Amino acid sequence: MPAKPHILILMTDQQRADCLSGAGHPVLRTPNLDRIAAEGVRFANAVTTCPLCMPARASFVSGLYCHNHGMWANSGRLPADDETFFHRLRSADYYTGYIGKSHFYEHRPGDHLRNHEDYMHARGIDFVHETTGPWATAKTASYLSDYWGLERWQAYQADYQRRRGNPWATWPSPLSVEDFPDSYVGRRAVEFLSSYDGGQPICLFVSFGGPHEPFDAPGEYASMYNPKRCPPAIPPEPTDGLPAAAEAYVASRWHFLRDRQAVPPVRANYYGKISLIDGWVGRILDALTARGWLDDTLVVFWSDHGEMAGDHGRLFKSVFYESALRVPLLLRWPGQIPPGQVRPHLAQTIDVFDTLLEAAGCQPSARSFGKSLLPAARDASAPLRQAAFSEVAWSDGSAGRQESALTTMVCTGRYKYAVNHAGEPLLLFDLREDPHEQNNLLAGGDCTELREQLDRSIYEWLLQTQVCL
Repeated sequence: MPAKPHILILMTDQQRADCLSGAGHPVLRTPNLDRIAAEGVRFANAVTTCPLCMPARASFVSGLYCHNHGMWANSGRLPADDETFFHRLRSADYYTGYIGKSHFYEHRPGDHLRNHEDYMHARGIDFVHETTGPWATAKTASYLSDYWGLERWQAYQADYQRRRGNPWATWPSPLSVEDFPDSYVGRRAVEFLSSYDGGQPICLFVSFGGPHEPFDAPGEYASMYNPKRCPPAIPPEPTDGLPAAAEAYVASRWHFLRDRQAVPPVRANYYGKISLIDGWVGRILDALTARGWLDDTLVVFWSDHGEMAGDHGRLFKSVFYESALRVPLLLRWPGQIPPGQVRPHLAQTIDVFDTLLEAAGCQPSARSFGKSLLPAARDASAPLRQAAFSEVAWSDGSAGRQESALTTMVCTGRYKYAVNHAGEPLLLFDLREDPHEQNNLLAGGDCTELREQLDRSIYEWLLQTQVCL
């Protein structure tokens, strides 16, 4: 057993917290992800710091919120030498690796990700085998497009051109299961674990591009789930009586689903993409077992944000409804975390930063706003957070409006409250009494005192989380 544990971080893109059979999903089957939870801990109330890809990933690797690192959209890049947990682990003698979609910088048309490996190395990553996410794969070259060759890549591009403008399209991918991007990422991870011959403990980050839309599960995964058996979507909540800003937020048409009949096929295809990844998670765990490393490895599974999947009449993310905000968060570390635990604690994705440093015996970061999950994972009575916070640059998109505004959310466990950049309230839900978010408390009654308390918590959080890069 190495002096420090190996670390394996498994990530999906756009997976909802409820999309685990071990979390009670009535249709979806994820036996390998369930195994991680059954042999470790599932944090049932994990909240992303931002329901959008690049900002959420920047927060995860830095331990910072969006208002700290300044990344609000899927564009730009952070300074190469800005501290990540990769830097800290590498200084603790870890060999760090990254396979799959990083999205730490913008993936541009006509580019090849090999051109950015110096940047990835500067971010603290020794071994880099980077791919793009689903949509970027149609325009940006990587090891994945090199593997496909021109004919398969062109077939992929032609298929995505057909899907553009039709986000609820659910026909199968033209690629075989073996050639599908998530299979490629999983296979490369297995190969890395099977062949690594260095003497250092490893920290390997494996990042799948799915189940992010489009809904293009390949082969048998496209028909694995019957749309008629998929759970129904949560309907849109009423807007009567809401303040103007709240009504605009709730009734916006950005990523709004035009046809509710499209929801079951979308969900069935989405579940198929998750099941494909789950199969590769099993193979990756098998590769660790074959090396004799599985019980000497801290395994972390998470996703950057969720997917609306028809809930509240919407697709995709970038809003503060539970379906986009809550993410799966699983930890497995035999001998250190008792098996079969479910924790109700509020957790944030940035908490993994401090968790990894503690597991590796590193000193805490002076900048990170994460909190190690290990005390709560080991002891249900250990405190973690009183509130969780999230931020995103949200665009109304209706009536020709194009402006973006920063929006902020606080969740206390019972109450969820969101405001825009001007401090105007957008959402206020009592999640204990209204878990499906059908009764926006801003629409009626006197909630002034509650709003003042939640406004104060946001203000105090902003004051307490100021850093300079």
